[in-house]
Amino acid sequence: MEKRVMTDSKRRRGLAAASVVLGGVLVLSACGGGDSEADSGSGSGDGKSSSQSQVDDAAAKETSQAKIAIAPKNGAQDVGINDDAKVTVSEGTLTEVTLTGPDGKTVQGELAADGKSWQPTQQLERATLYKIAASAKDSDGRQAHENSSFTTVSKANSFIGNFTPEDGSTVGVGMPVSINFNKAITDQKAVQSAIKVSSSSGQEVVGHWFNSQRLDFRPEQYWKANSKVTLKLDLDGVEGADGVYGVQQKTVTFTVGRNQVSTVDVATKTMKVTQDGKTVRTIPISAGSKDNPTYNGQMVISEKFKETRMDGATVGFTDDDGKGEYDIKDVPHAMRLSSSGTFIHGNYWGADSIFGSANTSHGCVGLNDAKGAGDSKQDGAWFFDNSITGDVVVVKNSPDKTIKPDNGLNGWNMDWAQWKAGSAL
Repeated sequence: MEKRVMTDSKRRRGLAAASVVLGGVLVLSACGGGDSEADSGSGSGDGKSSSQSQVDDAAAKETSQAKIAIAPKNGAQDVGINDDAKVTVSEGTLTEVTLTGPDGKTVQGELAADGKSWQPTQQLERATLYKIAASAKDSDGRQAHENSSFTTVSKANSFIGNFTPEDGSTVGVGMPVSINFNKAITDQKAVQSAIKVSSSSGQEVVGHWFNSQRLDFRPEQYWKANSKVTLKLDLDGVEGADGVYGVQQKTVTFTVGRNQVSTVDVATKTMKVTQDGKTVRTIPISAGSKDNPTYNGQMVISEKFKETRMDGATVGFTDDDGKGEYDIKDVPHAMRLSSSGTFIHGNYWGADSIFGSANTSHGCVGLNDAKGAGDSKQDGAWFFDNSITGDVVVVKNSPDKTIKPDNGLNGWNMDWAQWKAGSAL
């Protein structure tokens, strides 16, 4: 769902997500239709579905009462390495907490005897991106989930770049190399000169600065399937800003997998999934409603969650009482398509009849699914199981505009000449 500017003439709505896959920091949110951006509802098409309020009421009855809180806040920078990380829960007990670093290794931690809190038991590394995934249950056994990430403190006179994808990973053909610096870079030429990205395919790779802290690299067309891409960071001693120097000296290699591109046609309410140019499945979908349309454009899957929370309040969609218009704590098979909150995800609360026949969501792309994310026969489960981060989802024939290139990992929506113009070299 998308976070959008509300106007008197048009109000957009969205589902929101609470944060596994990326080395950059992305703020969790969910469906909607704005640049700074859950599918919801059983639809209103053809007179077959209930009102949105009935759908929300039904979802609320199934919602866990457990409330998980993660410290520090999602996306926090310069976090302490000793006592700052903590997970607590009210109206329930924690069932699982994992804290992982960029190498995928789990940080040891301890759950309190009463199940109400968790903290790491070992010191964290400096200047490192960590991710927390927490699960809890309420007195009725209903599950709640939260995901978050933060970066630990670095020295005041140094900068680091959090990058994606991770070393040794296998990604889809649309995955750019995206580097988010923890400090503003004023000498962009010096920094970009110290970073090299190359592909075994021989494709030309060019960097593009979206702003003073984000530098992405990609070729003109999608990466060639089954190629190897190498990122070399030679930033140690490079002055990125006045008196601020790089500290990283690292080589990262990742593999590009098969070529999977899925095309969502909002008009026909279907999604065609192709692998290496061959159609492998056509799936009925429910995209954004007329009032909350889904973005057009090429979008890259940047994160995957088997289950996650989507709360309208986190993207500014609230009722008169200030609470979120919806709060679903167990959205199944959710995959992020934008940093502002567009997801493609499973939907168990909508009527089966909406998929392929009515666009009912707040801007996300919804697939039929089952509560608990445990039914592999559902379309949502199949697509989740057959997708990897970096796969491309193309949306067409939506009444909305094209997604901005810097909203998520979606630089493919910028032509090659514009892309190259954003290079400092």
